[in-house]
Amino acid sequence: MTEPYRLDSSDKLRIIVFGQDDLSNTYVVDQAGYISFPLVGSVAARGKTQQGLAAEIATKLRQGYIRSPDVSVEIDTYRPIFIMGEVQNAGQYNYVAGMTVQNAIATAGGFSARALQSNVDITRQINGEILNGRVPISDPIRPGDTIYVRERYF
Repeated sequence: MTEPYRLDSSDKLRIIVFGQDDLSNTYVVDQAGYISFPLVGSVAARGKTQQGLAAEIATKLRQGYIRSPDVSVEIDTYRPIFIMGEVQNAGQYNYVAGMTVQNAIATAGGFSARALQSNVDITRQINGEILNGRVPISDPIRPGDTIYVRERYF
């Protein structure tokens, strides 16, 4: 079973407060891990699930602003992935839900002629800790991952 998606910097969120059109909008998680929400100010988003952030916003709105707020948080755009090394077009790319390493490499124009195609290195941040690992190209990736394709030795 996979763990729920955790919000982080550069995630673009669609936040809806039902019955409050002036509060419903898109918000981007800043580099410090916060969103700036009308009436309540800065709200910590980093590390929270969508449901956790919705509950926190509702709690803050209940404190003198709205009697019974109904808040929904949806991902509008995931934070980007980064693809480096032996690919045709290294760079930053949009993450798409369900993406595998192979899909990501195809997005970057495919492997270069010198690429080691059997597995790649991935750097991922989980609960504030940066982890590195070598995975097959069929493995799923997550938003914010950095994929590095190594050079093969002839």
